[in-house]
Amino acid sequence: MAENELLTPSEVAVMFRVNPKTVTRWARAGKISAVRTLGGHRRFRASEIRRFLEEVQDLQA
Repeated sequence: MAENELLTPSEVAVMFRVNPKTVTRWARAGKISAVRTLGGHRRFRASEIRRFLEEVQDLQA
């Protein structure tokens, strides 16, 4: 993944093994930040998502 790549909620959901609606709820709650497209869709920075995924895995270990 490129450093500045943007991911869709579905792509993030696959990484965390959750429903895409859960990813949207995390964004609304401020757990992860989202970028809005001109059409109003949420996109997530791949670098931030990788960092968040590592944090979650560290907590589970």
